[in-house]
Amino acid sequence: MTILHIVSWKLAATDPADKAEHAAQIVARLGGLVGVIDEIQTLRIGPDVVGGTNWDIALVAEYADEAALARYQVHPAHVEAGVYVKSVTAERMAVDLAI
Repeated sequence: MTILHIVSWKLAATDPADKAEHAAQIVARLGGLVGVIDEIQTLRIGPDVVGGTNWDIALVAEYADEAALARYQVHPAHVEAGVYVKSVTAERMAVDLAI
Protein backbone atom coordinates (compact mmCIF):
# COMPACT_ATOMS: atom_id res chain seq x y z
CA MET A 1 0.00 0.00 0.00
CA THR A 2 1.50 3.33 -1.09
CA ILE A 3 1.76 6.07 1.54
CA LEU A 4 1.13 9.69 0.57
CA HIS A 5 3.01 11.89 3.06
CA ILE A 6 1.75 15.49 3.26
CA VAL A 7 3.47 18.12 5.41
CA SER A 8 2.88 21.88 5.74
CA TRP A 9 4.81 24.46 7.69
CA LYS A 10 4.26 28.00 8.90
CA LEU A 11 7.50 29.92 8.88
CA ALA A 12 8.60 31.76 12.02
CA ALA A 13 9.91 34.85 10.22
CA THR A 14 7.60 37.78 9.63
CA ASP A 15 9.85 39.76 7.26
CA PRO A 16 8.90 38.86 3.65
CA ALA A 17 12.53 38.64 2.50
CA ASP A 18 13.45 36.32 5.39
CA LYS A 19 10.37 34.18 4.74
CA ALA A 20 11.27 33.87 1.06
CA GLU A 21 14.85 32.88 1.88
CA HIS A 22 13.78 30.33 4.50
CA ALA A 23 11.21 28.84 2.12
CA ALA A 24 13.83 28.58 -0.64
CA GLN A 25 16.24 26.85 1.73
CA ILE A 26 13.58 24.34 2.84
CA VAL A 27 12.72 23.59 -0.79
CA ALA A 28 16.40 23.11 -1.65
CA ARG A 29 17.21 20.97 1.38
CA LEU A 30 14.17 18.67 1.29
CA GLY A 31 13.91 18.63 -2.49
CA GLY A 32 17.59 17.70 -2.61
CA LEU A 33 16.83 14.43 -0.81
CA VAL A 34 15.43 12.96 -4.04
CA GLY A 35 18.10 10.60 -5.36
CA VAL A 36 19.83 10.57 -1.97
CA ILE A 37 17.14 8.64 -0.09
CA ASP A 38 16.02 5.67 -2.18
CA GLU A 39 12.70 5.32 -0.37
CA ILE A 40 11.36 8.53 -1.93
CA GLN A 41 9.21 7.53 -4.92
CA THR A 42 8.02 11.06 -5.68
CA LEU A 43 8.41 14.35 -3.86
CA ARG A 44 6.95 17.77 -4.60
CA ILE A 45 7.64 20.78 -2.42
CA GLY A 46 7.08 24.49 -2.74
CA PRO A 47 5.92 27.71 -1.14
CA ASP A 48 2.30 28.79 -1.04
CA VAL A 49 1.44 31.08 -3.96
CA VAL A 50 -1.94 32.38 -2.74
CA GLY A 51 -1.09 33.80 0.69
CA GLY A 52 -3.63 34.91 3.25
CA THR A 53 -4.13 32.41 6.05
CA ASN A 54 -2.61 29.50 4.08
CA TRP A 55 0.40 27.64 5.41
CA ASP A 56 3.71 28.93 3.97
CA ILE A 57 5.20 25.79 2.41
CA ALA A 58 4.04 22.26 1.67
CA LEU A 59 5.54 18.90 0.76
CA VAL A 60 3.78 15.93 -0.83
CA ALA A 61 5.74 12.69 -1.19
CA GLU A 62 5.01 9.04 -1.95
CA TYR A 63 6.57 5.98 -0.33
CA ALA A 64 6.02 2.30 -1.10
CA ASP A 65 4.71 1.57 2.39
CA GLU A 66 4.89 2.62 6.04
CA ALA A 67 8.28 0.92 6.48
CA ALA A 68 9.74 2.98 3.61
CA LEU A 69 8.36 6.17 5.18
CA ALA A 70 9.88 5.18 8.53
CA ARG A 71 13.30 4.61 6.91
CA TYR A 72 13.07 8.00 5.20
CA GLN A 73 12.26 9.75 8.47
CA VAL A 74 15.37 8.43 10.24
CA HIS A 75 17.75 8.70 7.28
CA PRO A 76 20.70 10.93 8.29
CA ALA A 77 20.20 13.27 5.31
CA HIS A 78 16.54 13.81 6.25
CA VAL A 79 17.42 14.33 9.91
CA GLU A 80 20.03 16.92 8.89
CA ALA A 81 17.53 18.79 6.67
CA GLY A 82 14.99 18.60 9.50
CA VAL A 83 17.30 20.46 11.87
CA TYR A 84 17.23 23.47 9.54
CA VAL A 85 13.48 23.20 8.92
CA LYS A 86 12.77 23.16 12.66
CA SER A 87 15.02 26.19 13.16
CA VAL A 88 12.97 28.41 10.81
CA THR A 89 9.40 27.16 11.29
CA ALA A 90 6.80 27.95 13.93
CA GLU A 91 4.25 25.22 13.18
CA ARG A 92 4.09 21.88 11.37
CA MET A 93 1.15 19.82 10.15
CA ALA A 94 1.47 16.32 8.74
CA VAL A 95 -0.85 13.57 7.55
CA ASP A 96 -0.11 10.21 5.95
CA LEU A 97 -2.68 8.64 3.64
CA ALA A 98 -2.88 5.09 2.30
CA ILE A 99 -3.52 5.33 -1.43
